[in-house]
Parts: sequence; structure tokens; C-alpha cells
Amino acid sequence: MLKNNNKAVFIDKEGTLIPDLPNTDPSSITLMDGAAEALRMLAKTGYRIIIVANQSGLAYGYYTIEVIERIKGTLQLLLAKEEIPLHGFYYCPHHPKGIVPQYAIHCWCRKPKPGMLLQACMDQHIDIKSSWMIGDTLDDMEAGKKAGCKTILIDNGNETEWNLTRSRSPQFTSANLKEAAHHITHQPIASLVM
Repeated sequence: MLKNNNKAVFIDKEGTLIPDLPNTDPSSITLMDGAAEALRMLAKTGYRIIIVANQSGLAYGYYTIEVIERIKGTLQLLLAKEEIPLHGFYYCPHHPKGIVPQYAIHCWCRKPKPGMLLQACMDQHIDIKSSWMIGDTLDDMEAGKKAGCKTILIDNGNETEWNLTRSRSPQFTSANLKEAAHHITHQPIASLVM
């Protein structure tokens, strides 16, 4: 039996890693200010960098899998230029109100469900209790908590409902990804035990 001894930081894409704009044109994608420094800090301390993104535009027919693959490639190039490894890019194409039949379903992967994180854990032998979820909505926090990792909300105005139940409340709040990375990398060992 393989031991899960890798730790990861699961990062939401829009609003956390890249600006929350229509990002179907890969040439327009840029990293958020301080994101490269943040990810470099996390990678240097042994965290795998894994993007987890809801992509319901596929279910609504706004774009295709090929567009998502080009976006993934662009992000890999942007991070490679900064000498940051991208260990995974997981996305959910589903939405129950979609118009593309194969994607118009209830699924286990669309955040706030934890499916993308759990799949990454199985694929990459990740210790979820040593891992973090960083995102800009409470759906991100709920997905992280349901998966079993620690959570940090980037409080940048993208969360509008603020339905703060126990499963949706972040453990920590930061202004940006750089601040979140600093928090993670400067945690005393004893405080990391949940």
C-alpha cells in the first residue's frame, strides 16, 4: 500500500490565481499580483501546486474542452517562466442547468463538493490533512473542509452571499495569495494539527 506523504495547496483559478475576468482567450491570461512569489514560496517549502476550478462554461456551451486545455497550457507556461511547478490542473465541466447534455448533471466534483481535491489526493498520494485549499468563495472553503484540508479565504469581494455555516467558514482569511502563502509557510508545526 502506498503511503500518502505529499502535501498540496489546492488553488482556485479565477479570482485567486488569475483575475476574475472572462478568461477564454489564453493570450489574455495573467497571474494576480504577487501570485508567482506566493507559489514559489509554497513550492520551496514542499507543497504541490494544484489548481481546482469549476468550469461550468463547458456545460453552458460557452467554450470547449480544447479552450480549457489551451488555458491549462498557458498557465503551465506562465508558471514555468517563474520556475514554479504545476502538479495538477483539475476542473469540473458540470452544471445541472447546463445545455450540453453530457455536462448538464449533478456531479461529485463541482465545488462546494470535494471531488476534485479527493481525485488529486488519489492520483498523487496526497496527505489531505497536511494540505490547504485557497480560494475566493465560500464554495472553495466548503470543498476544502469536506475533503479534510485546512482553508484560507482570499477576501477580495468575490464572495457575495456570505452564508457562513460551519462547513463554509474559512479557518483563515487573507487579502491575497501572497499573504495566504506567507501564513501557510510560517505556521508553527503544532498549530497545523486540526
